[in-house]
Amino acid sequence: MRVIVGIGSAIVGVSLLILPAVAQQKTVRACQAEWRANKDANQARGITEKAYVAQCRAGAATTTTAAPVAPPPAAGGQKTVRACQAEWRANKDANQARGITERAYVTQCRAGATTTMAPTTPVAPTPAAGGQKTVRACQAEWRANKADNQARGITEKAYVAQCRTGGTVAAPAPAPVPPPVRTTAPAPAPSAPPPTANARPATTTPTGAYQYATEGQARMRCFAGTVVWANTNSNIYHFSGYKDYGNTKTGAYMCETDATGQGMRASKNEKHP
Repeated sequence: MRVIVGIGSAIVGVSLLILPAVAQQKTVRACQAEWRANKDANQARGITEKAYVAQCRAGAATTTTAAPVAPPPAAGGQKTVRACQAEWRANKDANQARGITERAYVTQCRAGATTTMAPTTPVAPTPAAGGQKTVRACQAEWRANKADNQARGITEKAYVAQCRTGGTVAAPAPAPVPPPVRTTAPAPAPSAPPPTANARPATTTPTGAYQYATEGQARMRCFAGTVVWANTNSNIYHFSGYKDYGNTKTGAYMCETDATGQGMRASKNEKHP
Protein backbone atom coordinates (compact mmCIF):
# COMPACT_ATOMS: atom_id res chain seq x y z
CA MET A 1 0.00 0.00 0.00
CA ARG A 2 2.79 2.36 0.85
CA VAL A 3 4.36 1.81 -2.56
CA ILE A 4 1.09 2.55 -4.33
CA VAL A 5 0.57 5.71 -2.27
CA GLY A 6 4.12 6.84 -3.05
CA ILE A 7 3.66 6.33 -6.81
CA GLY A 8 0.37 8.25 -6.74
CA SER A 9 1.97 11.14 -4.91
CA ALA A 10 4.76 11.33 -7.49
CA ILE A 11 2.27 11.42 -10.40
CA VAL A 12 0.34 14.24 -8.75
CA GLY A 13 3.57 16.23 -8.22
CA VAL A 14 4.64 15.92 -11.83
CA SER A 15 1.19 16.97 -13.00
CA LEU A 16 1.35 20.08 -10.88
CA LEU A 17 4.71 21.01 -12.44
CA ILE A 18 3.49 20.49 -16.02
CA LEU A 19 0.20 22.36 -15.70
CA PRO A 20 1.74 25.93 -15.38
CA ALA A 21 3.90 25.39 -18.45
CA VAL A 22 0.91 24.14 -20.44
CA ALA A 23 -1.19 27.01 -19.17
CA GLN A 24 1.52 29.56 -20.18
CA GLN A 25 2.04 28.24 -23.75
CA LYS A 26 0.13 30.35 -26.33
CA THR A 27 -2.09 28.81 -28.95
CA VAL A 28 -1.36 29.03 -32.70
CA ARG A 29 -4.30 31.38 -33.19
CA ALA A 30 -3.11 33.70 -30.44
CA CYS A 31 0.33 33.93 -31.99
CA GLN A 32 -1.12 34.47 -35.46
CA ALA A 33 -3.34 37.25 -34.10
CA GLU A 34 -0.29 38.95 -32.61
CA TRP A 35 1.66 38.77 -35.89
CA ARG A 36 -1.29 40.07 -37.93
CA ALA A 37 -1.85 42.96 -35.52
CA ASN A 38 1.60 44.24 -36.55
CA LYS A 39 1.68 42.72 -40.03
CA ASP A 40 3.21 45.74 -41.89
CA ALA A 41 5.95 46.26 -39.34
CA ASN A 42 6.73 42.53 -39.15
CA GLN A 43 6.94 42.27 -42.94
CA ALA A 44 9.19 45.32 -43.03
CA ARG A 45 11.43 43.59 -40.48
CA GLY A 46 11.45 40.35 -42.49
CA ILE A 47 9.54 38.29 -39.87
CA THR A 48 7.21 35.77 -41.52
CA GLU A 49 4.02 34.63 -39.85
CA LYS A 50 5.24 31.03 -39.66
CA ALA A 51 8.51 31.98 -37.95
CA TYR A 52 6.70 34.31 -35.54
CA VAL A 53 4.19 31.61 -34.52
CA ALA A 54 6.98 29.06 -33.98
CA GLN A 55 8.89 31.36 -31.64
CA CYS A 56 5.73 32.67 -30.01
CA ARG A 57 4.56 29.17 -29.06
CA ALA A 58 7.99 28.26 -27.78
CA GLY A 59 7.81 31.28 -25.51
CA ALA A 60 10.82 33.01 -27.15
CA ALA A 61 10.74 36.67 -28.19
CA THR A 62 11.03 37.26 -31.94
CA THR A 63 14.23 39.14 -32.79
CA THR A 64 15.47 40.93 -35.87
CA THR A 65 18.00 43.56 -36.78
CA ALA A 66 15.31 45.88 -38.12
CA ALA A 67 13.48 48.59 -36.21
CA PRO A 68 11.07 47.54 -33.43
CA VAL A 69 7.52 46.64 -34.36
CA ALA A 70 5.23 49.65 -34.27
CA PRO A 71 2.16 49.45 -32.07
CA PRO A 72 -1.20 49.18 -33.84
CA PRO A 73 -2.97 52.38 -34.90
CA ALA A 74 -5.03 54.16 -32.27
CA ALA A 75 -8.82 54.25 -32.32
CA GLY A 76 -10.35 56.18 -35.18
CA GLY A 77 -7.73 55.01 -37.72
CA GLN A 78 -5.11 57.62 -36.80
CA LYS A 79 -1.66 56.14 -36.31
CA THR A 80 0.29 56.76 -33.12
CA VAL A 81 3.62 58.58 -33.01
CA ARG A 82 5.41 55.33 -32.27
CA ALA A 83 3.74 53.55 -35.18
CA CYS A 84 4.81 56.29 -37.59
CA GLN A 85 8.33 56.35 -36.14
CA ALA A 86 8.54 52.59 -36.56
CA GLU A 87 7.51 52.90 -40.21
CA TRP A 88 10.14 55.58 -40.87
CA ARG A 89 12.87 53.59 -39.12
CA ALA A 90 11.95 50.41 -40.98
CA ASN A 91 12.98 52.24 -44.18
CA LYS A 92 15.46 54.65 -42.62
CA ASP A 93 18.14 54.41 -45.31
CA ALA A 94 15.68 54.90 -48.16
CA ASN A 95 13.96 57.81 -46.40
CA GLN A 96 17.25 59.55 -45.70
CA ALA A 97 18.32 59.07 -49.29
CA ARG A 98 15.06 60.69 -50.41
CA GLY A 99 15.50 63.58 -47.96
CA ILE A 100 12.51 62.68 -45.74
CA THR A 101 13.22 63.41 -42.08
CA GLU A 102 11.68 61.34 -39.29
CA ARG A 103 9.88 64.37 -37.90
CA ALA A 104 8.29 65.27 -41.25
CA TYR A 105 7.33 61.65 -41.85
CA VAL A 106 5.62 61.33 -38.48
CA THR A 107 3.70 64.58 -39.00
CA GLN A 108 2.33 63.48 -42.37
CA CYS A 109 1.85 59.87 -41.23
CA ARG A 110 -0.35 60.91 -38.28
CA ALA A 111 -2.35 63.24 -40.51
CA GLY A 112 -2.99 60.35 -42.86
CA ALA A 113 -1.19 62.11 -45.77
CA THR A 114 1.20 60.42 -48.18
CA THR A 115 4.78 61.44 -47.53
CA THR A 116 6.43 63.06 -50.51
CA MET A 117 10.04 62.97 -51.45
CA ALA A 118 12.04 66.13 -50.94
CA PRO A 119 13.65 67.46 -54.12
CA THR A 120 17.21 66.34 -54.47
CA THR A 121 19.90 67.20 -56.94
CA PRO A 122 20.63 64.43 -59.44
CA VAL A 123 23.62 62.33 -58.47
CA ALA A 124 26.04 61.46 -61.23
CA PRO A 125 26.66 57.71 -61.54
CA THR A 126 29.92 56.40 -60.14
CA PRO A 127 32.82 55.81 -62.53
CA ALA A 128 33.11 52.39 -64.11
CA ALA A 129 35.81 49.91 -63.17
CA GLY A 130 39.32 51.10 -63.97
CA GLY A 131 38.55 54.76 -63.24
CA GLN A 132 36.95 55.53 -66.61
CA LYS A 133 33.70 57.43 -66.27
CA THR A 134 30.51 56.22 -67.89
CA VAL A 135 28.64 58.12 -70.58
CA ARG A 136 25.86 58.93 -68.12
CA ALA A 137 28.31 60.25 -65.54
CA CYS A 138 29.88 62.58 -68.10
CA GLN A 139 26.48 63.69 -69.37
CA ALA A 140 25.41 64.45 -65.79
CA GLU A 141 28.54 66.57 -65.28
CA TRP A 142 27.91 68.53 -68.48
CA ARG A 143 24.25 69.13 -67.63
CA ALA A 144 25.12 70.24 -64.09
CA ASN A 145 26.97 73.18 -65.70
CA LYS A 146 24.95 73.37 -68.90
CA ALA A 147 24.64 77.16 -69.06
CA ASP A 148 28.36 77.72 -68.47
CA ASN A 149 29.37 75.03 -70.97
CA GLN A 150 27.08 76.46 -73.65
CA ALA A 151 28.46 79.94 -73.03
CA ARG A 152 31.99 78.57 -73.52
CA GLY A 153 30.96 76.75 -76.70
CA ILE A 154 31.47 73.24 -75.26
CA THR A 155 28.91 70.80 -76.66
CA GLU A 156 27.64 67.83 -74.67
CA LYS A 157 29.04 65.40 -77.26
CA ALA A 158 32.53 66.92 -77.12
CA TYR A 159 32.46 67.03 -73.31
CA VAL A 160 31.48 63.36 -73.00
CA ALA A 161 34.18 62.29 -75.46
CA GLN A 162 36.95 64.05 -73.51
CA CYS A 163 35.46 63.21 -70.10
CA ARG A 164 35.53 59.46 -70.83
CA THR A 165 39.17 59.58 -71.91
CA GLY A 166 40.08 61.43 -68.73
CA GLY A 167 41.16 64.57 -70.59
CA THR A 168 40.45 68.11 -69.44
CA VAL A 169 37.63 69.67 -71.41
CA ALA A 170 38.70 73.04 -72.76
CA ALA A 171 36.69 75.65 -74.60
CA PRO A 172 37.36 75.84 -78.35
CA ALA A 173 39.79 78.51 -79.48
CA PRO A 174 38.02 81.75 -80.38
CA ALA A 175 37.78 82.63 -84.02
CA PRO A 176 40.44 85.11 -85.17
CA VAL A 177 39.22 88.69 -85.07
CA PRO A 178 39.52 90.40 -88.47
CA PRO A 179 41.45 93.67 -88.53
CA PRO A 180 39.33 96.78 -88.14
CA VAL A 181 37.98 98.24 -91.34
CA ARG A 182 39.47 101.61 -92.18
CA THR A 183 36.84 104.30 -92.23
CA THR A 184 38.85 106.63 -94.46
CA ALA A 185 40.15 105.56 -97.83
CA PRO A 186 43.88 106.06 -98.42
CA ALA A 187 44.81 109.00 -100.55
CA PRO A 188 45.10 107.95 -104.19
CA ALA A 189 48.51 108.03 -105.77
CA PRO A 190 48.98 111.00 -108.05
CA SER A 191 48.41 110.11 -111.64
CA ALA A 192 48.15 111.91 -114.90
CA PRO A 193 44.59 112.94 -115.81
CA PRO A 194 43.00 110.76 -118.43
CA PRO A 195 43.26 112.02 -122.02
CA THR A 196 40.23 113.66 -123.50
CA ALA A 197 37.96 111.77 -125.83
CA ASN A 198 39.40 113.59 -128.87
CA ALA A 199 43.06 113.11 -127.94
CA ARG A 200 45.24 110.81 -130.04
CA PRO A 201 48.98 110.32 -130.47
CA ALA A 202 50.68 112.67 -132.89
CA THR A 203 51.02 111.43 -136.45
CA THR A 204 54.61 112.60 -136.61
CA THR A 205 57.38 112.38 -134.13
CA PRO A 206 57.88 115.75 -132.39
CA THR A 207 61.14 117.39 -133.40
CA GLY A 208 60.92 120.76 -131.66
CA ALA A 209 61.97 121.66 -128.15
CA TYR A 210 59.54 120.77 -125.37
CA GLN A 211 57.28 118.89 -127.76
CA TYR A 212 55.88 115.53 -126.57
CA ALA A 213 54.10 112.61 -128.18
CA THR A 214 51.73 112.08 -125.18
CA GLU A 215 49.73 114.41 -122.99
CA GLY A 216 51.17 112.80 -119.86
CA GLN A 217 54.75 113.59 -120.86
CA ALA A 218 53.80 117.23 -121.46
CA ARG A 219 52.00 117.47 -118.11
CA MET A 220 55.09 116.32 -116.24
CA ARG A 221 56.81 119.46 -117.52
CA CYS A 222 53.85 121.80 -117.18
CA PHE A 223 52.84 120.80 -113.65
CA ALA A 224 49.91 123.16 -112.96
CA GLY A 225 50.21 124.86 -116.34
CA THR A 226 47.92 124.31 -119.34
CA VAL A 227 48.73 121.52 -121.79
CA VAL A 228 47.87 122.33 -125.42
CA TRP A 229 48.03 120.59 -128.77
CA ALA A 230 50.36 122.51 -131.08
CA ASN A 231 49.80 122.18 -134.83
CA THR A 232 53.41 122.36 -136.04
CA ASN A 233 52.33 123.21 -139.61
CA SER A 234 50.04 126.19 -138.77
CA ASN A 235 51.74 127.17 -135.48
CA ILE A 236 48.27 127.32 -133.88
CA TYR A 237 47.63 125.44 -130.65
CA HIS A 238 44.34 124.00 -129.43
CA PHE A 239 42.85 123.51 -125.97
CA SER A 240 41.62 120.23 -124.45
CA GLY A 241 37.96 119.51 -125.15
CA TYR A 242 37.94 120.87 -128.69
CA LYS A 243 37.85 118.74 -131.85
CA ASP A 244 41.36 119.64 -133.07
CA TYR A 245 43.01 118.80 -129.70
CA GLY A 246 45.32 115.90 -130.62
CA ASN A 247 43.60 115.41 -133.98
CA THR A 248 45.54 117.45 -136.54
CA LYS A 249 47.69 115.66 -139.12
CA THR A 250 50.90 116.88 -137.53
CA GLY A 251 51.54 118.26 -134.07
CA ALA A 252 52.67 117.63 -130.52
CA TYR A 253 51.63 118.15 -126.91
CA MET A 254 53.25 121.17 -125.27
CA CYS A 255 52.96 123.50 -122.34
CA GLU A 256 51.07 126.66 -123.35
CA THR A 257 53.98 128.83 -122.14
CA ASP A 258 56.44 126.86 -124.29
CA ALA A 259 54.11 127.13 -127.33
CA THR A 260 53.77 130.91 -127.03
CA GLY A 261 57.50 131.12 -126.41
CA GLN A 262 58.08 129.50 -129.78
CA GLY A 263 55.78 132.03 -131.52
CA MET A 264 52.60 129.97 -131.63
CA ARG A 265 49.15 131.40 -130.93
CA ALA A 266 45.85 130.03 -129.61
CA SER A 267 42.98 129.16 -131.92
CA LYS A 268 40.55 132.10 -132.21
CA ASN A 269 37.51 129.80 -132.09
CA GLU A 270 38.47 128.16 -128.76
CA LYS A 271 38.07 129.45 -125.23
CA HIS A 272 40.90 129.20 -122.74
CA PRO A 273 40.07 126.65 -119.99
